Amino acid sequence: MGCAAAAKRNKFAFMKILCVDIGTGTQDIYLFDSRLDLENGYKLILPSPTMMVHQVLSHAARYKKSVVLHGVMMGGGPSGWGAEAVLRTGAKVFATPQAARTLDDDLEKVAALGVILLSDDELANLAPDVLRVELSDFNFPAIRQTFAAYGVSLDEIDGVAVSVFDHGDAPPQISDRQFRFDYLNQRIREKNALSTFAFTRNNIPGIMSRLQAVAHSAAGTPGELILMDSAPAAVAGAMLDERVSTQPRKIIVNIGNFHSLAFRMSGEQIEGLFEHHTGLLSIDKLDHYLTGLFKGSLNRTEVFDDHGHGSLMYSQDPMPDTDADFDIVVTGPRRGIIRHSRYRSYFPAPFGDMMITGCFGMLRAAADLLPDFREEIMSALYRKESTGVAPWDLE
Repeated sequence: MGCAAAAKRNKFAFMKILCVDIGTGTQDIYLFDSRLDLENGYKLILPSPTMMVHQVLSHAARYKKSVVLHGVMMGGGPSGWGAEAVLRTGAKVFATPQAARTLDDDLEKVAALGVILLSDDELANLAPDVLRVELSDFNFPAIRQTFAAYGVSLDEIDGVAVSVFDHGDAPPQISDRQFRFDYLNQRIREKNALSTFAFTRNNIPGIMSRLQAVAHSAAGTPGELILMDSAPAAVAGAMLDERVSTQPRKIIVNIGNFHSLAFRMSGEQIEGLFEHHTGLLSIDKLDHYLTGLFKGSLNRTEVFDDHGHGSLMYSQDPMPDTDADFDIVVTGPRRGIIRHSRYRSYFPAPFGDMMITGCFGMLRAAADLLPDFREEIMSALYRKESTGVAPWDLE
């Protein structure tokens, strides 16, 4: 723990952690304050960084304006589609190497798209009419300014937790989908817990290029820094829902705007999982994969060959029947597509808010990674009675 954070906590006896769960459609922000019930924490649901870049690039394409991408690697999808839209107009897209990796880890493939790669020196010499677009998943100054506009200071927080979906920096000859699942398998075999996908500032695996880029962007943030993969963060958060937590074994599905995943859990251990692209999943296909997860028979190549990421099974035993009135737990912004499933679904809302599920999952992981933070975080997450403190009491 940083000395400043320790001194503040010892003096004022409370903890504040900023949590930012960055998806493809939205970035979901929660300010944890250990003095309050979790339902009373301040929260924001904002456009995701990649959506914001998409808006800027789409506007540039409309006016056939050339752009230069600089900064660091960030989430693709909409940002990449925006760059392609600019190129289709005949305008130019320039990019520094780090920013260009947003489009593809292989810079030769980026150049093949028509993007002109340049150095930082060349960036400085570009004509002033070329639109500068800075890429970054995490913009702490902007978040701090937003909170400050409502009278909430982030100057003395104890830490920051950020989650993103990271395929990893796959070698050219290996599929990024294959690479991600090899990485997931390695992490789970080293430590079978959802927090195995969370890291402190100085312990991020070198192959996790997007997490590394977020850490670079967060270099000036106060206190501790936790980086986590957004998929297990969502699952960890859903497990904190009161009805979900009473079931010793469950399947938790997160249907995001870009990716869908399901984890089969026994207590806090992972028994199996699969990941796919939401846009490629029909309800029949999703039910088929869920059946394989229930039975312990899901084949990794089956999901991969369907252009999904893959699957992993650590237990081949069928899940036993339970007395629960639901079969699967479903969260995520596109969870509504599960309504026509053959399985009975339950929509969790940990501490009253589904959209902040990933933030609560990051808090749970932070308790595992930061021993000095554990007691206060766990007390808040598993509190049996209200603190009795209202926001105005904090003044």
